Amino acid sequence: MADKRQRIVVVGGGTAGWMTAATLAWAFAGRLADIVLIESEEIGTVGVGEATVPHIRYFNQRLGIDEADFVRRTKATFKLGIEFRDWGRIGDSYIHPFGDFGHDIAGLPFHHHWLNAARAGTAPSLEACSLPIVAARANRFAPPSADPRAVGSTFSYAYQFDASLYAAYLRDYSERRGVSRVEGRVTAVDRGDAGVAAVRLADGRRIKGDLFVDCSGFRGLLIEGALEAGYEDWSHWLPCDAAWAVPCSNTGPLTPYTRATAREAGWQWRIPLQHRTGNGHVFSTRFTDPDVARARLLDTLEGEALAEPRMLRFRTGRRRSQWIGNTVAIGLSAGFLEPLESTSIHLIQLAIGKLIELFPADGAVDPVDIAEYNRAMALEYERVRDFLILHYTATERDDTPFWRHVRTMELPPSLVEKMAEFQDRGIVAAYREGMFLPASWLAVYYGQRIVPQRPHPLVAAVPPEQSAAHVAAVAAACRRAADAMPGHADHIAAIGAAA
Repeated sequence: MADKRQRIVVVGGGTAGWMTAATLAWAFAGRLADIVLIESEEIGTVGVGEATVPHIRYFNQRLGIDEADFVRRTKATFKLGIEFRDWGRIGDSYIHPFGDFGHDIAGLPFHHHWLNAARAGTAPSLEACSLPIVAARANRFAPPSADPRAVGSTFSYAYQFDASLYAAYLRDYSERRGVSRVEGRVTAVDRGDAGVAAVRLADGRRIKGDLFVDCSGFRGLLIEGALEAGYEDWSHWLPCDAAWAVPCSNTGPLTPYTRATAREAGWQWRIPLQHRTGNGHVFSTRFTDPDVARARLLDTLEGEALAEPRMLRFRTGRRRSQWIGNTVAIGLSAGFLEPLESTSIHLIQLAIGKLIELFPADGAVDPVDIAEYNRAMALEYERVRDFLILHYTATERDDTPFWRHVRTMELPPSLVEKMAEFQDRGIVAAYREGMFLPASWLAVYYGQRIVPQRPHPLVAAVPPEQSAAHVAAVAAACRRAADAMPGHADHIAAIGAAA
C-alpha cells in the first residue's frame, strides 16, 4: 500500500521557515507531501547578520547548494571560529576554533602534552597549536586539505551571512521545487483530534494540513498559543533577556571570525559580512537600563551605523515539548539560547534533520517518535545551555553586579560534573550527543583560565622536553600552513570574480 500523500503547512518564514521548507522539498515534494509555507510581510523576521557553525556546510551540501553561488548571493564571509574578548579578565582575548589543538600522541589528547610543557615553561601558547586560530589571527583563509595527514586537514569552517538574504535564497530554492508560498497573517488556529486541524488567516482563508511546522518565532502561535506546550525558563542561569541590533559600515580587514566582547551586563557581537558588519549588544535588563546598553553599542561601533538600532526581547529556555500531536516547533518557537556560540541555525538544522528521520510517512504520528524527538531536542538544548553558562561562570571578573552574579550562581549538575573532571586532571568528557566537541570545551577552559590541578597520570612520566618538542613541531606546522593561505578578503574576491 502506498504511503498517504500529506499536506505539510509551515507557519512562518525567515531562516527557520525556509530552511524547513527547503529540506522538506528536497526530501518529499512531488512524492510524499505537498508543502505550503505561510508568511506575512507585515510581521517580518528577526533577520540580523547571522554567524553559524560548520554544520551549516553539510546542510547546504545536502540540498545541492553551490558554495560559490551561496557566498555571492548571501554576502557571506568565511568563519574559522569566535574571538572572545574580556571574558576571563578584562584585556583577555582567545579564539574558540573550528578545529583541533594538535593531535593525539599514543592515544593521549594533545592538550595534556601542551600542559606538561607549559608547566616547565617551555611551551608556546595553546592558540599557536591550532591552525584555524593562527589563520584567523592573520586574517587568512583557505578550505581544509583533503589529505588527512596534513595539518591543513585539522579544521573546519562555517559562514557569516545576511540572514534575510539566506532566507530569500532558500525561498527561491523551495519555490523552484514545488513549495507554495501563501502571503497572509495567521489570526486563529482550529484544533482537531490530531492537534491542529487548520489555521485561519486575517483575510478569512482557512488552510488545512496533516502536519504543521511552527516557525512563527518567539510567539509560538501553534505550539504555545494553541497547544500550550509550556516553557522551561533558564533565565536564572542565563540572565540576559534583551538585545539591541544594528549594522554598520565595514572598516579594517575582513576577519574570518565572529567576535563576542564581554560588556558590563552582557556582551556585544560583531559579525563581518561582505557589504556591512552586523553588531548587537545582548544584555540583562535586571542589571542595566536598555538606554545605557543602546548607547554602549553605538559608542563602540567600528564603522558608521547604517540604521537605527532595533531592540529584541527574549526569555532563555525551551518549550517543554517541541512536538505535540501533528505539530512540530522549529526555530525561535521551539526555544531560545542567546547567540554567543552561533547555535541558532544549528538548532534549526538539528530539528529539521530529526523531523525528516521520524517523519510520519503513512500519515499516522507515532507517540514513540514524538517522545524520541522531544528527548533528543531537549538534550541538545541542554548541552548548548551548559556550554553557554560556562562562558559566564568561568570568569575572574567581579567589576559589576552582573559578573558577580554569574560567577557565583548555582550551576546545573551536568555542568558542575563536567567542569570538575577538567579541573581535576584535564579530562574532557566526550558526549555521544551534543554539538560541542572536546576542542570547543578546551578553548573556553584555557581561554578563561581554568587549568587542571594535576597532570594526567599517563603524561606525568613524560619528560617535559619531550612534550615541548612535539608541541613546538605542531606550532611550526600551523604557522607554515597559515602563511601559505591567501588573505580572507582575497579568497572572497576570487569567488566573486569567478561569477
